[in-house]
Amino acid sequence: MWNRAAPLAALLLLSCRAQPAQPHFPSAHRDVAPIVGDTFSTEDARDRLGEAEEVMQLAGVQPGMWAADVGAGQGYYTVRLARAVGAKGRVLAEDIQPEVTDQLSDRIQRERLDNVAVRLGRPNDPQLPAQTFDRIFLVHMYHEVASPYAFLWHMREGLKPGGFVIVVDADRPVSAHGMPPEQLKCEFAALNLVPAKFTVLMGREAYFMAFRIAGPRPAPEAIKPCQS
Repeated sequence: MWNRAAPLAALLLLSCRAQPAQPHFPSAHRDVAPIVGDTFSTEDARDRLGEAEEVMQLAGVQPGMWAADVGAGQGYYTVRLARAVGAKGRVLAEDIQPEVTDQLSDRIQRERLDNVAVRLGRPNDPQLPAQTFDRIFLVHMYHEVASPYAFLWHMREGLKPGGFVIVVDADRPVSAHGMPPEQLKCEFAALNLVPAKFTVLMGREAYFMAFRIAGPRPAPEAIKPCQS
């Protein structure tokens, strides 16, 4: 299964080396939604809404790109990204729940998606190989991140120069499993990530926002947290 995906597998092995002690980051200063599965609807029902196709088009996903699906869950976006980037592209599917990554690994093998790797991450660090991905997707999951500044501090290092972080979330309170766009922009701005595109997704309360790196990664103690 891994012959064609060998470059990504090698990067993952390198990034598994012992990590230094974690620095101190500001607290979230907002609600954090509990983690839920992505089985709120069948994949056929989600396809009928057309969200994934619309999101990938807005994100400019092209054959040959390298993409990370952070908080991949059951792999709804993972398998569609794998088809979109093609045999010369790569997709890393990351989740923090071992039972979820085990199930996703089984699915990837069943569907013979040779351009996909699955990784177990940490709640505050998706452990992405540095400067590797053209697009990093955070789909209906950012409101579940308990330590957003630590998470973003680590996550942004996975972007290639010129890459984008793609967020899909609902415009409603965090306690209702959403993320108000202004709160999202404020938290990303604390890590020098600024919006490049914003779109309300067709027929839904969900929105699409793409971020780019606009400055150096601040030291953890220099991060200025948003106030709820």
